Amino acid sequence: MTEPDPYDAGMSVRRAVLGDAHVDRAMSGADDFTRDFHEFITRYAWGTIWTREGLGRRERSLITLALLAGLGRAEELPLHVRGALTNGVTRDEIKEVLLHTAVYAGVPAANTAFAVARETLDEIPD
Repeated sequence: MTEPDPYDAGMSVRRAVLGDAHVDRAMSGADDFTRDFHEFITRYAWGTIWTREGLGRRERSLITLALLAGLGRAEELPLHVRGALTNGVTRDEIKEVLLHTAVYAGVPAANTAFAVARETLDEIPD
């Protein structure tokens, strides 16, 4: 039995977590300069890491939120807040991850993450 192609597996996970509309927009916006990058993240981030058996999608979403918050990557947070909800993470769990992040990555990073997450969550019905 052969292993699934990491690109195809990654595209499947990417679509399941982020939604077809986002992925279609991202892929249609790819050009000669960015196409290799989109293929890279699909193959390696989504197809090699997100498909590993060691953690489920829910746990990977929690980790991703903490890392994005801690690194100050506010521009990526809305996408991954939505993805976390898709993966079964609750609003309370998002809050807890951001509180935890404040202790280990700093209050300013968590403050920004809370603001971005709240704005994103306010756009999504309970």
